[in-house]
Amino acid sequence: MAQFTRIEVAQIMKDTGMVPLFFHKDIEVSKKVLKACYDGGARLLEFTARGDFAHEVFGELTKYAIAELPGMVMGVGSVTDAGQASLYMALGANFIVTPVLREDIAIACNRRKVLWSPGCGTLTEITRAEELGCEIVKLFPGDIYGPQFVKGIKGPQQWTSIMPTGGVAPTKENLSAWFAAGVTCVGMGSKLMAKDADGNFDLAKIEEKTREALNIIKDLKS
Repeated sequence: MAQFTRIEVAQIMKDTGMVPLFFHKDIEVSKKVLKACYDGGARLLEFTARGDFAHEVFGELTKYAIAELPGMVMGVGSVTDAGQASLYMALGANFIVTPVLREDIAIACNRRKVLWSPGCGTLTEITRAEELGCEIVKLFPGDIYGPQFVKGIKGPQQWTSIMPTGGVAPTKENLSAWFAAGVTCVGMGSKLMAKDADGNFDLAKIEEKTREALNIIKDLKS
C-alpha cells in the first residue's frame, strides 16, 4: 500500500523537480544506487521494471526505503497494463509511470488514489490524460519532442504539468531549456546513473550528479 497520497507525490515532484529512473535485477546493487540518489538529495525514484522478477526486487527495495530512507517516495515505471499496476501498488508503489496512455491503468490507480503519469506525445493524449485525472503528464520520449513542444503546450494549457523523460541531462544548459519551457519536473535515467570504466555503477558519481542537478533545478525555480 502506498505510503504517500497522490497529491503528496505530485507536490514532492514539483518541489524537487527531478525523478531519477533506475533498474537493476540485483537487490543489493539497487539498494546502493537508491541510497546514492537519496544521499544526493533525491526524494523520489522511479524503478523502471523492465526485467524478469522485477516485482520481487521492487518489493525488497521498497521495504529498505521505508526502513532506512525516511521520506523516500518509491514508484514504478514501464508499467503496461492495469494488472501490472495493481501488483506494484500492492508492493507499495507510490506512483505509477507508463510509456503510453492506457485508461485501464488510470482506473486502477485512481481507485487507490495513487498518482499515475502516462507517456503522452500529442496534445490530444495530454488532454485525455487530464480528463482521466492525471496530475503530471510524462512527455515521452522527451528528446524527440524537446522543450519547444512543452512551450507550445503551455501556451493554450497553462494548467498542464509536464515531466519529460528521455534526453534529459544533469547539466545547466539542458535543465535550463526544459524549465524555461515550463516543465514541472524531469525524469532522468542513464545520464544520471554514472558507471565506472568496468561498467559498474559509480555510486559517488551518482550522488554527486544528483546533488548538482537538484541544485541547478533549485536555482532555476527560484
